[in-house]
Amino acid sequence: MVESEAQGRLPGIAPVSVVDIGSNSIRLVVYEGLSRSPTILFNEKVLCGLGKGIALTGKMDEESVARALQALHRFKALSDQARAATMYVLATAAAREASNGPDFIHQAETILQRHVRVLSGEEEARFASLGIISGFFNPDGIAGDLGGGSLELIDIRGKDVSNGVTLPLGGLRLSEYAGGSLSKARTFARKQVKMAKLLSRGEGRTFYAVGGTWRNIAKLHMEITRYPLHMMQGYEVSLGAMIQFLDQVVAAKDSKEPAFQAVSKHRRSLLPFGAIAMQEVLTAMKPSVISFSAQGVREGYLYSLLSESERRADPLLAAARELAILRARSPEHARELAEWTGRMMPFFDVQESEEESRYRQAACLLADISWRAHPDYRGLQALNVIAHSSFVGISHPGRAFIALSNYYRFEGLHDDGATGPLAQIATPQFIDRAKLLGGMLRVVYLFSASMPGIVKNLTFRKSSNPDLDLEFVVPPEYRDFAGERLDGRLQQLSRLTNKRLAFRFE
Repeated sequence: MVESEAQGRLPGIAPVSVVDIGSNSIRLVVYEGLSRSPTILFNEKVLCGLGKGIALTGKMDEESVARALQALHRFKALSDQARAATMYVLATAAAREASNGPDFIHQAETILQRHVRVLSGEEEARFASLGIISGFFNPDGIAGDLGGGSLELIDIRGKDVSNGVTLPLGGLRLSEYAGGSLSKARTFARKQVKMAKLLSRGEGRTFYAVGGTWRNIAKLHMEITRYPLHMMQGYEVSLGAMIQFLDQVVAAKDSKEPAFQAVSKHRRSLLPFGAIAMQEVLTAMKPSVISFSAQGVREGYLYSLLSESERRADPLLAAARELAILRARSPEHARELAEWTGRMMPFFDVQESEEESRYRQAACLLADISWRAHPDYRGLQALNVIAHSSFVGISHPGRAFIALSNYYRFEGLHDDGATGPLAQIATPQFIDRAKLLGGMLRVVYLFSASMPGIVKNLTFRKSSNPDLDLEFVVPPEYRDFAGERLDGRLQQLSRLTNKRLAFRFE
């Protein structure tokens, strides 16, 4: 493989592609490489509707098959053009259940020149669960992956999963079985969901919603509630609010409301049936919250190919380290900040949870990614890049904390129009913590010039001076760093924390 001159790509890894042949859509995703937090290089889908008609005829629709095969020719060419070293091909419910499935798979393998792995319902549930494990920090709940032909449910606790179940409740199948009747669809869905006994173990836990139809329901919810961050991964809605909104989706089958028009016509027709399936699952499970996932079977399959040590890595911190390599002046300095701020937090009476520690470390790893921007816009660029990057293993309030920390680090410890939208998402504690971290970074960056070697030698300590709370201790070899600007930054931190601070050069 010829190495690209591009420096915006991670060295030493080769692209991989996944072709996902589903009942409603087929998709090609080319990833930068096989890693703990893979970045998408190229992504395209075609809504072929392979599952259309299977519930009634037992066969995939011939026109849908022709469209799918045509798309596969294009996907093969695109995968080769993207220099994908390996192509993985997965097929789900339609291909495994249709009487003409084997012939279709044979044709697909001929076109792609790759083996097509036709997943069983149990395998589909397992890979969907691995997608959740790869994308969430210590997940605890039940994952539901709604495709065109089936719904897979599986219980997840950390990295442990139970045996999954498959229900014939995919959007296409439910719609066709019910003949377009929503009442008939609900009766059928309720009957099927009653057989999923594992849902009784989910009360008070999280329901992880996977699949295009459910993601579009989340997108609608964001639009209608004017949620300020259009980021699907980790978007959470409480049980009561979700049940109420699903009623609205079911009732709005032919809605002309602009928010509904933003969903493609093909997807829009399936939304009421996807809403009914989700309602019945939620009613049976009684979770505390519904969390939407942008990760599913494809990402779960790639995760399964990683080594055990790679699977144990934190996906958020892995991605933050990679972005530091690609965009920071010194990744080593970023790592020093992550370690140093962790040691300094107790001096400001902060005891971090594991999750809070992860977010702080990520904020430090990302603290210099906007240095190439104009100085007046570095804070805004950092905020936008972090808020809108495809990080996983992070909640929306956590994402807001990391973005705000770096905005404050550049722009000062105050709020303005740029911070308002994210401040709506972050908790008050996260906002306070973001200002504290931003204030600490504003001080130490004036020592380091964004280069490694100094920060690790600095420390706060309790003062014996009755007029001070903390001293910022600086070794004598760094005495030349003293100056008005440094004093000003430290006093800004003093005002923020209500602690009397002063430098001590010794």
